[in-house]
Amino acid sequence: MARVALVTGGTRGIGEAISLALKAAGYKVVANYGGNDEAAKAFTARTGIPAVKFDVSDFEAVKAAVGAIAKEHGPVDVVVNNAGITRDGTLHRMTREAWQAVIDTNLGSCFNLCRAVIDSMRERKFGRIVNIGSINGQAGQYGQVNYAAAKSGIHGFTKALAQEGAGVGITVNAIAPGYIDTDMVRAVPADVLEKIVAKIPVKRLGKAEEIARGVVFLVADEAGFITGSTLSINGGQHMY
Repeated sequence: MARVALVTGGTRGIGEAISLALKAAGYKVVANYGGNDEAAKAFTARTGIPAVKFDVSDFEAVKAAVGAIAKEHGPVDVVVNNAGITRDGTLHRMTREAWQAVIDTNLGSCFNLCRAVIDSMRERKFGRIVNIGSINGQAGQYGQVNYAAAKSGIHGFTKALAQEGAGVGITVNAIAPGYIDTDMVRAVPADVLEKIVAKIPVKRLGKAEEIARGVVFLVADEAGFITGSTLSINGGQHMY
């Protein structure tokens, strides 16, 4: 029977690539999304992957959604915590709301999703969790104290939960993408983007599919000896 994989922020960008790669690898994939109903419907029509709307920063909403997914598709074996937002600004201009929104969505969601699935995974003695961090959580980035703090927190969260899950068949790993060719990055002004690419040793942006391949590798049944690791996929921009 196919393992059930839940991908948050799974209908666009890196999340869409992860959802498609997991489906191609034989998983029964459910993609979460937060807001755009039309885009989600188009995603499902195009891919055949069901899209489920819920707010990953809301603990009770996540708990209810995971329960409904388990009832319809089976218990969740794989979680990919990919959902994330930005609210950039230097600290002296940043509002409390901009800080909290990023912490709750990017980092709080990892707790919410993992807490919702961990008991079932422990009972079945199997689980694969991959948390999507960021190069900016490793190296920092000007104007992103909220985002960098949340993504850095993901890396610490991953190492701690990996120790808790190791004895019961649950692996917990992170991927730290560099600059990937997504809508968000393409929105950066051309002159700024040129400077970013110049700092990447391989001299190009990454592809969402390259992050997805890393996820498929880490969630495989055969990857049980890999836990607590952070896989950096950044073209050599930051070697950590």
